[in-house]
Amino acid sequence: QLQLVESGGGLVQPGGSLRLSCAASGFRLDDYAIGWFRQAPGKEREGLSCIIFSGGSTNYANAVKGRFTMSRDIAKNTVYLQMNSLKPEDTAVYYCAARLERCAYINGAPAIASFPSWGQGTQVTVSS
Repeated sequence: QLQLVESGGGLVQPGGSLRLSCAASGFRLDDYAIGWFRQAPGKEREGLSCIIFSGGSTNYANAVKGRFTMSRDIAKNTVYLQMNSLKPEDTAVYYCAARLERCAYINGAPAIASFPSWGQGTQVTVSS
């Protein structure tokens, strides 16, 4: 069974950094694209970035471009989201999700409806 588990969330001050992890169990990520998403209280879920696990470029939504970086560790079967220069408006539950083969985008951001497999999310709170 395809399972994704996010970790690394927490409370951080504005300007700080966090690294989120998305670990897969029960399957290899080699044939998948992984996206990061977030949902703030009272707001719709939004796509942030996507990477093809086997290799290829990564694209970012404008809201996080230049501050967030996505990477992967093939040996650990894990994808990461390095978040720098965090702002209070980055406060949200962060999710990773998987789809076969390629990233799918809409309006420059990963297309939520195109990712069928989701993790449970990890809370990120940016506050002083």
